[in-house]
Amino acid sequence: MARTKGFDPDAAVDAAMELFWANGYAGTTPQQLVDAMGIGRGSLYNAFESKHALFERALRRYHEANTARLFDILDGPGTARARLRAALDMVIAAARTDERRRGCLMTNTAVEFADRDEPVSGFVRATFDRQEAAFRAVVEEGQRSGEIPADRDAAALATFFLTTTNGIQVLARVDPDPTRLAALAETAMRAL
Repeated sequence: MARTKGFDPDAAVDAAMELFWANGYAGTTPQQLVDAMGIGRGSLYNAFESKHALFERALRRYHEANTARLFDILDGPGTARARLRAALDMVIAAARTDERRRGCLMTNTAVEFADRDEPVSGFVRATFDRQEAAFRAVVEEGQRSGEIPADRDAAALATFFLTTTNGIQVLARVDPDPTRLAALAETAMRAL
């Protein structure tokens, strides 16, 4: 008879995600992981193969739980300008309410890993590419409706919004001043 796992793998990945999000990959030890996940070291490696494989799963979980909210806003109802503003507001609200100032796990991972780990960097790059494409689609929709001037470079604006949302999350880690963050959002909207 097959032996059942003595823990909930989804809950374990969630706990690992929180730890990686707070400490980064390099700053998280296997002992911290097993303590946070409530499992033994053997279970960590039997269930998840390695710290790195667990990190990849945690990064995907973060994407499912957090990055998807951006897509929901950008793909949702409302005018193009309203959706772009709502995306900025969502990022600012998340940054301001994060008492531990963790920022964005995707952004943190991009900074920590850069191009040193292709599977992780590739996943982050693909996520950023999807976000940029979603911003571009909204900008182009706004251009078609006349909300955004047609002579503006939609690709450049999409990149600008991608870097602005990531920049807000980085800045908020050290200075979550609401006035400063709101000014960034206003500046981004004036760029349209």
